[in-house]
Amino acid sequence: MSIRKNNLENSIREYLLDEGILREKLSSSDLDFGFIFSFPQGPNSQNMSVIKPKNKNCIFTIIKTQISKKHANTLNSFKGNKKFLFFNTLRKYFLAKEVYFKIDVKNFIIEIIKQIFPDMDGNISKNTFFNAIQKVFYCYAYSNLLIEEYCLKEDISHTEFGHEFDFSLYS
Repeated sequence: MSIRKNNLENSIREYLLDEGILREKLSSSDLDFGFIFSFPQGPNSQNMSVIKPKNKNCIFTIIKTQISKKHANTLNSFKGNKKFLFFNTLRKYFLAKEVYFKIDVKNFIIEIIKQIFPDMDGNISKNTFFNAIQKVFYCYAYSNLLIEEYCLKEDISHTEFGHEFDFSLYS
């Protein structure tokens, strides 16, 4: 591994350690480096990963999630094109947010990816890195809110504000 790649790996590791969110190192022959981390800290944290594939001059911040069996069953029970509308709404949101995504409709798996390129010196700032993490996480959070909205059995115009409405990430 070149000095530049090593410096980038060390920087990313340090950023994750500084915030107390690093969980483990990934090892694969396809990667220069990779880490699993939990974001944000607290009760709503989700496992995410950052990888640097071999022969690529970028890193990817990724979150992958499986739609719950309960929600998958509800989506499958929809009449007409409501299931298609859900996934199409999600696709349009991800496109608007300028993230890559993979949606496996058959297995109800959603993967959201943000690509980051280093600067001319081979560095990625902590701010740039965490902006990418936040973008991917907020896309994930939005997808969960959208699933809840689509899967509500009752008319949402009569729904009261409750504790579920407070989606604070840091409480």
